Amino acid sequence: MITSTDTSSFHSKYPPDQPVIEIDGFDLWLMLGAGFGCLKQHSHIVDALNVFPVPDGDTGTNMVLTMQSARKEASAHGGHHTGEMLQAFADGAIRGARGNSGVILSQILRGLAEQQREDPTLDAEQFANAMQQGKETAYKGVLKPVEGTILTVIREAADAAGHAAAINPDLRFVLDTTLAKAKQALDNTPNLLPVLKQAGVVDAGGQGLYYILEGMSMCLHGEPMLQPEQVSADTMSVPSPQPDLSAFVQGEWGFDIQYLVYGEHLDEDAIREQLLAMGGDSVVVGSAGTVVKVHVHHEDPGPFLSYGASLGHLDDIVLENMTLQTLRRKGEWDENAPGSIALLTPNTGAGSTPSSDCSAVVAVASGEGLVKVLESFGVCAIVTGGQTMNPSAEELLQAANSLPHEDVILLPNNKNIILAAQQAEALATKRIHVIETHSVPQGIAAMLGFNADASAEKNVAAMSASFQGIHTAEITTAVRDASIDGIECFVGDMIGLIDGKLCCTSDAVNDVVKEVLSHLDPDEEAEIFALYYGDLVTGDEAQMLANELTTEFPEHEIELVYGGQPHYHYLIAAE
Repeated sequence: MITSTDTSSFHSKYPPDQPVIEIDGFDLWLMLGAGFGCLKQHSHIVDALNVFPVPDGDTGTNMVLTMQSARKEASAHGGHHTGEMLQAFADGAIRGARGNSGVILSQILRGLAEQQREDPTLDAEQFANAMQQGKETAYKGVLKPVEGTILTVIREAADAAGHAAAINPDLRFVLDTTLAKAKQALDNTPNLLPVLKQAGVVDAGGQGLYYILEGMSMCLHGEPMLQPEQVSADTMSVPSPQPDLSAFVQGEWGFDIQYLVYGEHLDEDAIREQLLAMGGDSVVVGSAGTVVKVHVHHEDPGPFLSYGASLGHLDDIVLENMTLQTLRRKGEWDENAPGSIALLTPNTGAGSTPSSDCSAVVAVASGEGLVKVLESFGVCAIVTGGQTMNPSAEELLQAANSLPHEDVILLPNNKNIILAAQQAEALATKRIHVIETHSVPQGIAAMLGFNADASAEKNVAAMSASFQGIHTAEITTAVRDASIDGIECFVGDMIGLIDGKLCCTSDAVNDVVKEVLSHLDPDEEAEIFALYYGDLVTGDEAQMLANELTTEFPEHEIELVYGGQPHYHYLIAAE
């Protein structure tokens, strides 16, 4: 287990006046850590590079959380072998990948690891070959690669690495050349993707990758660079992750117990065996010098804390009640009546909970009302997330594994979650079927085709057909000035988006809703406008608007539903 972030030995090992011919796994650990630290410091900048001026840009956050998962895995299983270190980084990134950019980043790391698998050290030529494999794996991981994105940046950076390695074996030279080409490719992304030029931004994922390469280069040159653990809240802007999921997962019950023990002659293996003998779960023990880090799960933290105190001085104690955390996420904990537990039983639409012989459904949603609607249609597990916080592939996989069914249908309900859902499908030992819904209203429409007694194949076909033609709109507040497709908006304006494209803007929420509805059903095939109002709107305000819409759109039935979603005043579907 790696715990040190001291770069002093690294810098003395590679004097600035001498070329760097090769590095080992621990050197690579520090360089990747510096890249992660640079990304983490600048994540708020990456988040702000949203094409649309909506209040939930999270590409930087997604990439940070993906790298955080990679770093955690590498800390536990990495070593001085570069192939093993990269494999640990890749394994953690693949499971922790969030959002499209996070998934593509995980695939880049996967390619690096595959190329370097057998090699204990890394030289310039091997770095270039690994970058090429990272590029190829990333492109293969996307069904329809789009230029002007992070893919373009890794492609041109990898090609530059190959040219540089052919003329100079110094890793510093190769990495500097790679970084310079990545910057050039990043700056050119608006010329390849018109929507970026309209928005006046470069690609966010490409910018995040550039920061990682920049941090690695700074580390190799001996420049002061923070490791991710050293990046404080004062130097970054990364929101805390949303809860993983609101379905029962055995590992989320009991207490999460962590502490450091300072003492002499501490036996790491003996401590681990004792914790296991005491009934501890998820036991992780690591040592560095005279300090041992303990991480264990159990229903009673007392004996584990007492045991740690018997070994030496305790510090950095973390004690979290996972039971309450899980129940709060599921909305099953009444804060006014401690001890009460009410497990939800989804309504399958057929009067009973699906048996393990049939398929079950996992959906992604955020907002109390939206969760209840999905559950009422038969969804068995809800993963918290959506526009505001994209869940990881691991969280989606955990939700599927929490159900007894061998076939699980997964509704990502957001286009930025689809790749993570597909990654969860690839990781699963059971059969996961991803239906590519782009919004919660589409997910709800898909559930209209679900039959708890039908086979997975029939359900996938019926549900996929059920949400086709469903147009959806979002009403929110602009967080920056923008001009897209001839529509100008300014900070604080209300804006409406239809199927992900900016439609209109106004000073008033209701005016935007009316404008959106006038464009939402272009073929005049819909009979219902379903309005899901969020936590920024009161029930009375929503009802008053619905009354006005009934008069202004008499050919449509107006259906008003409490959604409770954050940031978005209304989610609207034409059905």
